[in-house]
Amino acid sequence: MLLTTGVATSTFFYGRAIGGSIGFIKGKSIPSLVAGVSCGALYAFAGSRIAAKATYGPEIAFAVSLLLVVMMVPRALKSKKPVPIFVSSLGSFGVVYFAAALYSAKNAAKLKEKWKE
Repeated sequence: MLLTTGVATSTFFYGRAIGGSIGFIKGKSIPSLVAGVSCGALYAFAGSRIAAKATYGPEIAFAVSLLLVVMMVPRALKSKKPVPIFVSSLGSFGVVYFAAALYSAKNAAKLKEKWKE
């Protein structure tokens, strides 16, 4: 993959945390702040799990990305404003990226088992 999964989760963390903070500063939107910081924190947690080679790191990142898509795509389609479109795009990229990371990790584990036989 182009990015390591740890770098990707760090990028998503900073993007969501900064985006939520900007939404709060510009529009005094407490939901933007809460959503941005919580999604960012979940991405940071997933990244720490990935870095420690612990279980469920990519799965958490995938789930947060999927949550972003489910919550923001309808808003982006309705409002056609740049921020919901950007967040929807970011979430969609995350879903595809982390699904691919999960798929390749599962296949690598299967191949490793197959070669042991």
